[in-house]
This record gives sequence, C-alpha cells and structure tokens, in this order.
Amino acid sequence: MSYPQQPQQTQPYSAQAGEPPLWAPYYGAPIGAAVKRFFKKYTAFTGRASRSEYWWWTLVSFIVSTVLNILASVIGAAGATVSDSGATVPGAGAIPFYILLVIWGLATIIPSLALLVRRLHDGNFSGWLALLVLVPFLGALAVLVLSLLPSNPAGQRFDRPTAG
Repeated sequence: MSYPQQPQQTQPYSAQAGEPPLWAPYYGAPIGAAVKRFFKKYTAFTGRASRSEYWWWTLVSFIVSTVLNILASVIGAAGATVSDSGATVPGAGAIPFYILLVIWGLATIIPSLALLVRRLHDGNFSGWLALLVLVPFLGALAVLVLSLLPSNPAGQRFDRPTAG
C-alpha cells in the first residue's frame, strides 16, 4: 500500500512563513520551537522529526538532568554521612532533587522514545530500530549513528497529514 508523498522541506522555514504543521518535520528548528513541539507531540510515534528538533530536545533534557544532579549533590553534601561499608550517604537535602529527577525521567521517557522513533522515520528507518538501545553499548551506539544521519526524502512515507 502506498501513500501520497508530501513535498520535502529541505530549507529552514522562515520567520515570515511560520512554523510547519505539527505532522511535518521542522528543519532548522530553533531551540524554543523544538521544545514546544516536543511537548505538543508528547506521545506521537508517527510522522518525522528533524535533526534540529531531536538534538535541541536532547540538549535541554541533558541540561535539566545535569542541573538537578548537581543540585542534589551540592545540597546533599551538607548533611552527608559515611556508612559502615564506607559508602557516602547524601544528606536529607538531596531527597527533593532525587524526587524531581524521578518525576522528570518518568515525565519524559515516553515522549523521548516517541521523538527518537520520529527521528528514525526522518532517516527512512523503522521506528522499531529504537529497540536497539536495549543491546548493551553497541545498540546505543547504533541508535546514535542512525539519529545523526541526515534526512532521507523516502522517509515521507511515514507522514500522516492531519487537518490541524
């Protein structure tokens, strides 16, 4: 079964033209638009995502996680103790940040997987290749390489234009 092909956007959308519809990838997306589209397409495993959409979100997610970890370490160091086994136990001040880290992780794991699947679609790969991350080391490396590849016009087969 074949689907009608949509015109491929190869140049970034201009500010005057506005953003592309949500079903289309946004090539050359600025960081704010990439984060906004990430949350608007929270569980959308269909369609495609440009490299800029994927990597801007990856950067934002990394920064948020890093800041929360640093805050937990710094604030938790104030009341840290050493257990009988020699392990350092962070102070009570770290607990709220660990809770925030868990909430952040749970809130972004499914949409991050959806974004990865859309990124694979943009390179004309099956979204099921995202399961390669389950293979220790080499699987994550393979997914990294696939997410770095440029867009492939044949990936338009994953587009499902909507009315909105």
